Amino acid sequence: MCTLLLSLSDYLCLISCPTLLMRRLVLPVLAFITAVSAVAAPAPKGAAHTGNYRNLFKEYLGKSDAEVQAKIESAWRQLFYGDENSERLYYPVPGEMAYVPDINNNDVRSEGLSYGMMIAVQMNKQEEFDRIWKFAKHYMWYPSGPFRGYFAWHTAFDGRRLSAGPAPDGEEWFVMALFFASHRWGDGEGIFNYSQEAQTLLRTMIHAHEEPDRPGVTSMFDPVHKQINFVPHAQGSHFTDPSYHVPAFSELWARWAADPADREFLKEVTQNSRELFRKAAHPKTGLMPDYSNFDGTPYKAFWGNHDSFLYDAWRTLSNPAVDYSWWAADPWQVEQSNRVLSFLSSAGWPVPVLFKLDGTPFDPPGQDTTGIVAMAATAALAADREIGEPWVKRLWEMPVPSGRFRYYSGLLTMIALLEVSGNFRIYGPAAAAN
Repeated sequence: MCTLLLSLSDYLCLISCPTLLMRRLVLPVLAFITAVSAVAAPAPKGAAHTGNYRNLFKEYLGKSDAEVQAKIESAWRQLFYGDENSERLYYPVPGEMAYVPDINNNDVRSEGLSYGMMIAVQMNKQEEFDRIWKFAKHYMWYPSGPFRGYFAWHTAFDGRRLSAGPAPDGEEWFVMALFFASHRWGDGEGIFNYSQEAQTLLRTMIHAHEEPDRPGVTSMFDPVHKQINFVPHAQGSHFTDPSYHVPAFSELWARWAADPADREFLKEVTQNSRELFRKAAHPKTGLMPDYSNFDGTPYKAFWGNHDSFLYDAWRTLSNPAVDYSWWAADPWQVEQSNRVLSFLSSAGWPVPVLFKLDGTPFDPPGQDTTGIVAMAATAALAADREIGEPWVKRLWEMPVPSGRFRYYSGLLTMIALLEVSGNFRIYGPAAAAN
């Protein structure tokens, strides 16, 4: 602590010389106050630590709890029990199963099933959760062969596999939804022993490369770069997809994985994902590419424009913000959310949905914008209010998607409604009795 006691001669000298007064007395006092303030000001804590999940509809738009709940329930009813030809994305089938179809592409995807399960557990809908999970395990999961333990990434509506390879975003969301189900509802038997299913799948995702009888198949996490792969086989195991990076989830896996060594590995995965966001985001627009190398530079595939901001990359708007809202581990995520939302606001309305990373739009006119708006609204969880509030308002006002393109945009919209309203929550082990 600085000493403020002065002799009479010192005092007379100081008041006769303003420069000396500033140097000897005022500046040390200001430095002391600054130091005390820095010590006293706590670092921000996310909802994982506080249990307080922000409701931006209430905070920014003044909506009541009843209005918000009605909005969410309405979206649930439409997407799960609406008109079967134009609205719903949940179709029960014999065997106490149900699928979530991609209407436009006429298939069922592990991505959609895992999103449906996450929505169901967040909404406390166990029957729907179990039916979707049973379809995934019955038709998509490999009990044997090189891909054993993984899920085929898409099937026909009747469950016939359309291609063999897995897509890690499905497995990631399966694991997280299963952990939450275990903690919210408790474990059942067989495939409904949720925690065992989550642990087994997570371990396969980390260790598949160690098993010699998996020709051409790798782990879903690259063991050297400790990042999620684009796919766990062939060339796809040599690069990543920034939208597959979910540090909000892997932070939990680093606490809940059964093996202590896996927990340490997942801590590094989490940190690497946060660093990947920094490296992949364009410094001016904040846009991230669909695919990137492990160093964050855009990956130029031999198909498509995946070194640009395409449909997968919409999720890179939300993933850093959800991570910040839960963990507040990286203040850069606030800067990033402000940057990318400011850019999107400058792009005009209706907002384009496909961009080069420098911000040049290239999508054809008439594209459905609900999915990107939903993810932009979620980014508001980490952005400053003046930048994020317009996107929250757009999410509130826009209809839940229907028709041919309702699959991806509809699921993202439902997830965003939960996230932005504070209803996308962590269910930890202590919640099992609830």
